[in-house]
Amino acid sequence: MTSPDMIAELERRIAEQERVIADLNEMVVAQWRKIDGLERRLGELREEFDAASRLRSDGPEPPPPHY
Repeated sequence: MTSPDMIAELERRIAEQERVIADLNEMVVAQWRKIDGLERRLGELREEFDAASRLRSDGPEPPPPHY
């Protein structure tokens, strides 16, 4: 391979690597956003559960009607 051919091949590889890195970065950002949303929703559900637990009586649950 001649020197200009080697330079062209290296430039092609660098361009491909830059494109792959950009694609991976987009995926990481999308996953981070999804995780952030899921963490917020989990916090909301925990708050709802805690609120429902506080409203519930502290005694044992009554048996179902079929007993």
